[in-house]
Amino acid sequence: MGVLDDAERVEPATLGEWSAWLVAHHRQPTGVWLVTAKASTGRQPFDYEAAVVEALRWGWVDSTVRPVDADRTMMWMAPRRRGSVWTRRNKERIARLEAEGRLEPAGQAAVDAAKTSGMWTLMDDVEDLVVPPDLAAALEQHPGAREQFDAFPPSTRKQVLGWIALAKRPATRAARVAKAAEKAAAGEPAR
Repeated sequence: MGVLDDAERVEPATLGEWSAWLVAHHRQPTGVWLVTAKASTGRQPFDYEAAVVEALRWGWVDSTVRPVDADRTMMWMAPRRRGSVWTRRNKERIARLEAEGRLEPAGQAAVDAAKTSGMWTLMDDVEDLVVPPDLAAALEQHPGAREQFDAFPPSTRKQVLGWIALAKRPATRAARVAKAAEKAAAGEPAR
């Protein structure tokens, strides 16, 4: 069994209980499975959006979702790690929390760390489907590659662009750019 399989499960009866759990445990270094009833049961105490907003208040983030049984699912919630990317949707949630005065110091610390490291904005161009200059140049080196790349569905282009953006070393990025251009020329997405 892996770490996630053996992790604690929290099954709050209300959003207030989930919030209270985060107040008491947000400093712990490991995550938990947040267990809730499926919406189809009519017994869901709060929805995905509310759960995620509460987690973000405290510098936590959602991840994997797994079934528990026919009526319940569990979502991995954990402290945001250094180097994790911020989606536009989560940045919008943070802006709303700030405007409402509900962002806790732990949540603000996660935001500040992301802004300092560049992770806050790393995915902005990816989400806007902006082709970076190095990839554009590589696509031009392969006849038809740019047209093929532009014809991929937005989700596929986003996946390729994100894969390139997340390269940690320049050599890794260069290799990913080259592979993306070669694959696009063949009509296949890289990854």
